[in-house]
Amino acid sequence: MESKQAATRAGAASSNAAVSRQPAAGSRTVSLTELRRHATREDCWTSIHGKVYNVTTFLDEHPGGAKVILKYAGQDSSRGFDMAGHSRDIVTQLGLDHLLVGDADDSIKPEDSGENDAHKIQQFQWLPPIDTMLSLFDIEAVARTVMNPTAWNYYSSGADDEITMRENHAAFQRIWFRPRVLVNVKEIDLRTTIMGYPSALPIYITSCALGRLAHPDGECVLTRAAHSAGVIQMCPTLASCTLDEMLSAAKAPQVLFYQLYVNHDRKITAGLIQKAKAGGVKAVAITVDAPQLGRREKDMRGKFDLAGSNVQRPDDTAGKIDRSQGAARTISAFIDPSLSWDDIEWLKKECYPMKVLLKGVQTAEDAIMAVEFGLDGIICSNHGGRQMDFARSGIEVLAEVMSALKARGMHGKLEVLVDGGIRRGSDVMKALALGASAVGIGRPTLYGMASYGQAGVEKVLKILADEMEMGMKLVGAPSIKDITPGMITVRNLGDHITPVPADELSAYTYEKLQTTSKL
Repeated sequence: MESKQAATRAGAASSNAAVSRQPAAGSRTVSLTELRRHATREDCWTSIHGKVYNVTTFLDEHPGGAKVILKYAGQDSSRGFDMAGHSRDIVTQLGLDHLLVGDADDSIKPEDSGENDAHKIQQFQWLPPIDTMLSLFDIEAVARTVMNPTAWNYYSSGADDEITMRENHAAFQRIWFRPRVLVNVKEIDLRTTIMGYPSALPIYITSCALGRLAHPDGECVLTRAAHSAGVIQMCPTLASCTLDEMLSAAKAPQVLFYQLYVNHDRKITAGLIQKAKAGGVKAVAITVDAPQLGRREKDMRGKFDLAGSNVQRPDDTAGKIDRSQGAARTISAFIDPSLSWDDIEWLKKECYPMKVLLKGVQTAEDAIMAVEFGLDGIICSNHGGRQMDFARSGIEVLAEVMSALKARGMHGKLEVLVDGGIRRGSDVMKALALGASAVGIGRPTLYGMASYGQAGVEKVLKILADEMEMGMKLVGAPSIKDITPGMITVRNLGDHITPVPADELSAYTYEKLQTTSKL
C-alpha cells in the first residue's frame, strides 16, 4: 500500500514538473554586494530561499501590488515570502522561472526581523502549557494573542456584521438532547466512515486557506495531525503548501480529500483535478457558495499586504486587485463566477474515479438537484459565515435538507456532511443525530496550529473526542450509529429570536467589529 501511494505521489510530482517552465540553464552565483546594487523600482532584484530573481518586470503584475516586493528590493525576502503564506514552488506555479538570475551565495542571509522576533519570543514565554487547554475556546484565546494581527483578521473574520458567523455556533444552542437511560455505555466506539473511507472520528479537517499564516509548515501540519488522529483532511485549493507537499507529508494509508475552487481557465482546473487524482486523493469537494469571496470588514481593515496563494497567476489579476479589500479579495481573483449546474457533468467526468461533493449547499432545493445530478455527497455550509451575512447556519440547513430528502425518497442517495460553528463534542453529536455522516472542523485546527503546532491540532481533535465520549455515555449511545434523531429536539432551531443562556466562552474569545472612529 505504501509503495503504491508513494508511486502515485511521485507521478503527481513528475506530472507537475513536466508542465512547469524550468530555470534557465547556466544560472550563476550572486553575492550580497551585487544584490544590493539592484534596489530600485527600475532595477529590482530579491532573493528567496537561496535563489535570486530579477522581478523588475513583475512588479506591476504582482497581485498584492509593487510595494510589497519593493520593500525587499536589493535584499533577501525569504521571511516576508513565508509570512505571506506562499508555497515554495509558487515561482514555478506562476510561470516565472525565467526571472531567475542565479543562486544566492553564503553572504546573503534572511533579513533580520529585529523587534518582531523579540516580540514573538516574548509572546511564547507566557504560552500556557497545552495540558491546561480544556476547550476549543481556550486554544482560540491563545491563538488570538500569538498570531500576527493580519493573519488573525483573515482567519477570524466573517461577512459584513458577522451575524451568520456567530449564528453558526449559536444555532447549536437551540438544539436540546433527549437522553436515554439504562443503556450499556461501558464501551464507546467513535469510529465511522466518511464517503466510504474509515475515520477514527466523525470529524474531518476541512479546507482553510493560507495555512502558513498560522505556522511555517502550513497545511502540512494539518496533514500530519490528521494522520496521527486517524481522521481525513480536506486539502484546500488556496493552501500555502502545494498539493504535492501535502501528499508527501501524508503517510499511507492516510485518506485525503481535495477542496476545489473552479478557475475561469478550465485548463487550470483540469490540471488541479488531474494532480489530485494522480496523488491518490479520494474525493473532490467543489466549492459552490463563492462566485466571489465575501466582504469581510475585519480582514479589509487590515489592508492585506501579504498577498498570494500558490494557484494565482499574473494574467488572472494583471494588477487589478484592490488590496484595500483585504486578504480574501487579494487571493481570489481567479475564481469563476460563471460556474453553474451546466458544468457539473464535465467536473464529474474530470474527477472520475474520485468521488464528487458540492461544498456550500444551503437549501433543500439544491440538495435535491445534487441527487438528480448523481453527485456523491454535499456539504451543508455557508463558508464559515464568510460569504452572505444572514445566510442560515449549516446545522439549520442540514435539518431542512434531511427532511426534504426523506420526503422525496432520496435519503441515502448521497452522503450529507456539515461544517460551521462546531466547538463542542455535543455539537458533533447534534449534527449526527440530524443525519450528517460527519462534520468539518476548520478555524479551531488553525488556531491549534498557530498556538502549539501539530500538538495543538491533535489537542483540538482530542478535546472533541473526549467530549463526544462523555456525551455519548450520557445520552445512551454506545456507537455512532446509535446517535439517532429521537435523541434531540429541534423545535426552536429555525427560530432566530429564541433566547438561550449566555455563551460566555464564545463571547470572551469573539473580537467585536469596530467602526473607523474606534480604531
